[in-house]
Amino acid sequence: MSLKEILNLVWINIVENKFKVILTSLGIIVGAATIVIVIAIGLGGQRDVQEEFKNLNAGTVTISDNSNSSRSGSFSGGASPNFMKSGSQGGSRSNNRTGLSGSRNMPSGMMGGFPGAMPNTQQIKKTTFTNTDLEEITYFVDNISQIALMAKGSSTIQGGTLEDDLTTTIVGATEEYLEISNLNLLIGSFFDSISDEEKERVAVLGYDAALNIFGNIFDAYGSQININSKKYSVIGVLEQTGSVVSEITLDSAVYIPYQTAEKYVLGTNSSPQIVVLVDDVNKIETTIASLQQLLSEMYPTGNISVTDAGSQVAASQKSANTLSILLISVATVVFIVGGIGIMNVLFVSVKERTKEIGILKALGSSRKDILLQFLLEAMLISIFGGIVGVIVGYLLMPLVRLTGMSVIASTSGSIMALIFAIITGTIFGFYPAWQAANLKPIEALNYE
Repeated sequence: MSLKEILNLVWINIVENKFKVILTSLGIIVGAATIVIVIAIGLGGQRDVQEEFKNLNAGTVTISDNSNSSRSGSFSGGASPNFMKSGSQGGSRSNNRTGLSGSRNMPSGMMGGFPGAMPNTQQIKKTTFTNTDLEEITYFVDNISQIALMAKGSSTIQGGTLEDDLTTTIVGATEEYLEISNLNLLIGSFFDSISDEEKERVAVLGYDAALNIFGNIFDAYGSQININSKKYSVIGVLEQTGSVVSEITLDSAVYIPYQTAEKYVLGTNSSPQIVVLVDDVNKIETTIASLQQLLSEMYPTGNISVTDAGSQVAASQKSANTLSILLISVATVVFIVGGIGIMNVLFVSVKERTKEIGILKALGSSRKDILLQFLLEAMLISIFGGIVGVIVGYLLMPLVRLTGMSVIASTSGSIMALIFAIITGTIFGFYPAWQAANLKPIEALNYE
């Protein structure tokens, strides 16, 4: 038989058994729809990770007190006493600097020459970082481009068009925090080191914070707000970022000088962090090791974590990828079930059409013709199921978004679903087709 004749027979069989075809393809429809949604959820998760960390430089390293938890990445205590003579936590670090001022090459020597950290048997104490720590780190550690001190808390705000108090995040930071966090000013300026040293009550508003308090950006700039019932002048408004960094929603936060925050807002209960931007990202592991050794000398009874942005992004990305793999596994199982359904229906079809096969063989159809006919039937059922499944997947995406998950439709997801459908139909349709092709004409004609 010619290919045209085979296709005609396939089409007739499919059209005459429309209901059976629809039921047979249900597994493929569900599998294809699942693949489309899974790919969309995976891409949405990747975008969420990128959005979350887009304001965090790849070379950002965060140093924070870890005394109240036992997360990985932290270390505690005790290197050799030869590096930092003082046993107290920061009590005489400036004297150490004076004593070592004749050795300006200490950072490069430190990277390879300090003794390893020894197990700390002392009681872990809370570490409170200060501006002196910034000086120590800048002095002793190479490969540092920018360094900032920051702390966060929450406080009530009055002013603008607010009728009730607004509770929001307050970020106290030094001026370098703007560049390290990739923040850009929409209007006005950021506070400087003088504002920090003199504990000036000035504030820079995140984009959403400005809208929530004043209703628009331009009314915010140059106005005043009350934080903890004290007046602050708004000297700037930041561009919208849509990012969350270190559990801070950047657009909703209010930024004030670090020492101002420490004195008027956060008090002594705050847990400041040091944020470091390295100069060469390729040397970040060496820089982290140097920071850990230095900090263990400065705070021998502390428990300090040193984490870099790259590891945070990788961890979040790994979680998103794990979810995608699990969902793809579910979709694969659904496809297998759908393929088994196709195989069963084709087995039944071979039984029902045994005499037809015998007649075709008696009229000169070869085993290849019969094999091709049944394979094409399986493939067309799979293609039908794949196309309907892709459409169903796109129709379900708005419902998935209602759950709060991010989904991004993609052509690659649709193509992958169709490929999976065709492969499933071909694999599971081959054995019934092979069985039909191997029927003997006489036995097929005599089959009851």
